[in-house]
Amino acid sequence: MHLSHTVTAAAFWLGTLLPLVYLPVIVAGIDSVIHLSLFVGLVSIHALALVVGHDYSGSRSR
Repeated sequence: MHLSHTVTAAAFWLGTLLPLVYLPVIVAGIDSVIHLSLFVGLVSIHALALVVGHDYSGSRSR
């Protein structure tokens, strides 16, 4: 159970902070297949992190 809580917490914080990485990718431009693949990969990881981290209890006020 402890590992599951750790994974959920890590996914929550990854989902929270990952959009900060979008800015440099967008500023650099999505003008090639490599940059497009990077952006799609970031969005996919972000979506997965949001799903896994959705039940993190530390994000709710008590």
